[in-house]
Amino acid sequence: MIAWLRVAFAGIVILVASILLIPWQLLALRFDWKLRRRLPRVWHRIICFCLGIRIRVHGQMEKHRPLMLCANHSSWMDIMVLSAVADVAFIAKVEVRDWPIFGTLAKLQKSVFVVREEKRKTGHQASEIAARMADGEIVVLFPEGTTSDGNRLLDVKSSLFGAAAMAVPASPTGIVIVQPVAVAYTGVHGLPMGRYHRPLASWPGDVEMLPHLKDVLRCGAFEVDVCFGEAVSYGPDTNRKDVSTTIAQRIRAMLAAALRGREIA
Repeated sequence: MIAWLRVAFAGIVILVASILLIPWQLLALRFDWKLRRRLPRVWHRIICFCLGIRIRVHGQMEKHRPLMLCANHSSWMDIMVLSAVADVAFIAKVEVRDWPIFGTLAKLQKSVFVVREEKRKTGHQASEIAARMADGEIVVLFPEGTTSDGNRLLDVKSSLFGAAAMAVPASPTGIVIVQPVAVAYTGVHGLPMGRYHRPLASWPGDVEMLPHLKDVLRCGAFEVDVCFGEAVSYGPDTNRKDVSTTIAQRIRAMLAAALRGREIA
């Protein structure tokens, strides 16, 4: 009974917040106001509060721009968490655009939708990402290309790191900053979350969305560590694959430390 009351309360608060904020976001998108970058952060902080997601931030996000954040991806909650921490835009696969609810939210946040299978479109998509970064937006890339079980980082796909290279000529310093971020779900109901319970937070591709969303709402108490690592400077002569390898190594190290409850360097 208490769980369903929590779900009802969360639903009401989310509905009211959406009714109040979405019209302003639509106007901000229509007229390209800077407000369009800030409102999603407010909305996602409300969502995290309603879902009982407690966020702990380790390290600092880079202040230099242009900036690309590269994070591991285990759940749709990653979007909520990272958006609650900073004013960001996401690189998402084109299928997300047509998803119920989440597709609408992604469009409201002005996500960049990419078609990875069609190489002829890669240049245009990378150009859009580069332009957004050059304009001062913080872009989030999930380089795994899919969601994991939350216990590890999958193999990283280096292709979209090319967007960082395309943003280099527009950077005042001739450098683009690429920073690794680890998102680790470490607690549930105040207790450490081990491998057995991590599926409560993770959302691998073979799990249906609505049952998983219902379980998350009923649970209502997650702890997540967001770890910002040492950034890489991407310049005109930087090798894209070297950057992807370095970023992957740093994400893996931070994720492993967070999941084991160790101090994160």
